[in-house]
Amino acid sequence: MRSSFLYLALIFLFTSCKKDVSLSNYGNYPVDIGRIISNNCAVSGCHNAKSYMAADNLNLETWKTMFAGDNSGSPVIPYSSKFSSLCTFINTYSDLGVQNVPVMPLNKKTLSHDEVKQIKDWVDRGAPDVNGTVMWADNPLRKKLYATNQGCDVITVFDSETQLPIRFIETGRPGIADTPHQVRVSADGKFWYVIFINQNVMEKHSCSDEGLVANIGLTPLAAGTGTGNALNWNTFIISKDSKRAYCVSLSGYICAVDLENNKLLHFLGGLSSPHASALNGDGTKLYVGAQTGNYITELDTGFTSYNDISLDGNGISQLSSLDIHDITLSPNNDDLFITCQKSNEVRVYNISTSNITSIPVGVFPQEIIYSTVMNQYFVSCPEDVTSFPGSRGVITKINAVNFATATIKCGYQPHGIAVDENKKLLYVLSRNVLSTGPAPHHTSECGRNGFVNFIDLNTFTLLSKKYELSSDPYFIFARP
Repeated sequence: MRSSFLYLALIFLFTSCKKDVSLSNYGNYPVDIGRIISNNCAVSGCHNAKSYMAADNLNLETWKTMFAGDNSGSPVIPYSSKFSSLCTFINTYSDLGVQNVPVMPLNKKTLSHDEVKQIKDWVDRGAPDVNGTVMWADNPLRKKLYATNQGCDVITVFDSETQLPIRFIETGRPGIADTPHQVRVSADGKFWYVIFINQNVMEKHSCSDEGLVANIGLTPLAAGTGTGNALNWNTFIISKDSKRAYCVSLSGYICAVDLENNKLLHFLGGLSSPHASALNGDGTKLYVGAQTGNYITELDTGFTSYNDISLDGNGISQLSSLDIHDITLSPNNDDLFITCQKSNEVRVYNISTSNITSIPVGVFPQEIIYSTVMNQYFVSCPEDVTSFPGSRGVITKINAVNFATATIKCGYQPHGIAVDENKKLLYVLSRNVLSTGPAPHHTSECGRNGFVNFIDLNTFTLLSKKYELSSDPYFIFARP
């Protein structure tokens, strides 16, 4: 009896250990996926633990090391095989999407059609591990950043802790280039919103799982469908209580949106090339810039009255030397910091006194953002080719106390910028839309890829890492 029990126990122990060894050989991947990767990719001289540093720093030996990323960012994006470079580099079949070179496995037999499809389908299911765990799906309160990719109608989601792209969320209407222009997160951190150049709606998504919550019509005719002539919606601002948004259209319109009930409140036309928006401290007044002009427009948030304010003392003009791109309110609620892309300066307008101060910055200033922990402003200047010959684009830092400036070259055609206050990092999106820019690591189905760089705010130095995104990354915003 005792010998029989011991025999059965040994059999159980042997078979259990054998199963564990088998799973560990596949690096915690699902068995079918692990078999493909372990036998073709995570091998000597390629992407295993001993060789990966010479193979784009991509270690595929385990499911966890795969998600540590590589020199170009994240080779696998859960739920998005078409934005996962791992899938495009192993693909040699036109019916399975984009193909990139050099084909992987390098200088070896290519994967079969069934093997490539298995990996793509696995990624589209979230690329779970053997236990069904999906990376980065564990914490609905995760600190994240959101970036628009205008050329591909997607939002890139970044993980604050690792700075890696972790999701690519498709937005707009399938098969139509709606061009997401700006994305913002509500002050309560619960929802992110995006507006489009070529659609008259605002999309509302949950920050916990990125799911679409509502389409909010921005015109009286849109009614959440985006119908009618697209009005080129470019910027918007969200109230501090997260209940209202104010959207600006370059075609001459502004609107107010009820974010609690997902409906249009007010709609006003007749403005000239409005671009950029900011609210005053108590949320009772809205300031809108004229992209071809020398003035800002001040409106009450009920849209009952407004007046234009000249920023150069020359009266109101659409033919000016200023041309406003972005506006942000100072933390003490006294000053508006306004980028003027034609005069290469930031103009500071004091709301109480109407005094105006001019701060020279780099060429063609675009976005401006304030860092609380650094007490500094940062301005992206994508077309500056004079500050650092041989490069295109700079970031200018402005000391909030004395307005002293410093400039650093960063990326190629830098535009969108966002501060991660906890990490003391500045995210800088490079549009990279010109063919003279850096060649992308891989091609995508919707154009030339841009990338993101990082600036250490403690030292105001550019970090060495650079991650590739999708086509024309334009605007980025951090979740509070």
